Amino acid sequence: MPAFSFSAIPVGIRFMLLSALGFALMSACVKYVAVNGIPVFEIVAARALVSLIISYTDVKRKGLSVWGNNKQLLLLRGVLGTAALMCVYYAVTTLPLAEATVLQYTHPVFTAVLGLVLLKERLQGATLVCIALCLIGLYVMVQPNLNGNIAEALPTFSVIIALLGALGSSMAYVIVRKLSRTEDSSVIILYFPMVALPVATVLMWPQFVMPSLSLTLLLVLVGVFTQVGQYGLTKAMQTQQAGEASAYAYIQIVFSTLLGVWIFNEVPSIWTYLGGGLIVAGALFNAVGHRIFRRRIV
Repeated sequence: MPAFSFSAIPVGIRFMLLSALGFALMSACVKYVAVNGIPVFEIVAARALVSLIISYTDVKRKGLSVWGNNKQLLLLRGVLGTAALMCVYYAVTTLPLAEATVLQYTHPVFTAVLGLVLLKERLQGATLVCIALCLIGLYVMVQPNLNGNIAEALPTFSVIIALLGALGSSMAYVIVRKLSRTEDSSVIILYFPMVALPVATVLMWPQFVMPSLSLTLLLVLVGVFTQVGQYGLTKAMQTQQAGEASAYAYIQIVFSTLLGVWIFNEVPSIWTYLGGGLIVAGALFNAVGHRIFRRRIV
């Protein structure tokens, strides 16, 4: 049997695996510093500061204006991205990593509906299957809450916040798709920290906690791992078909589950495995199923 070679994996898939690992490590760092007393708004501010430095440097390197063309829509993207990130980080700090990551991946449902309403896009067959599987999977995950099974229930408020984070991410994504027609990607990315940093700084101030040197390093790594995740995602989309590349993004759930077990001793319940499996199956089908439907039509 021939030995496995990492170089045999397509470049786009390798970048997507890098992206998934980056985002999983980011979530683990967020949870670790939160467990050690750093408030969510302070984590958001730290992430935004690192992102601002990196993104501003990139915009200046390209010789672009930091303000862009469609300033109102860019500002809205920044506001929605900031709100979504706060929700996501709250969910990560109050839910097990596996559950928080799975709930974030319900975003294809929101993106499809928003695309239909705002961009007048048609819902294709694969997307309808995705919506159905995601909704069933979500019900399976939260059904211990509905049936009063306290032992296996997830914090209801945290689940709602996680879903709001997925909704906010989807709204930001739809706006980014519209902005990409007139704006450089670096300017779009820059608007997030330009909004998030001042907002998070104001919100964090009443409960500011001076982090230790080790926690400061982890706060910096939150921003660094985020940039690694975004870089891998961008390169994957440039070097691989979008559907094929995005299908591998869901390996982040595996990475997050392993990190949750290893660092935080979090063992997902059977309902997370079942419901999460349905959500991932729906999202994967949405990523690659469009080609199946097109082939049948042809």
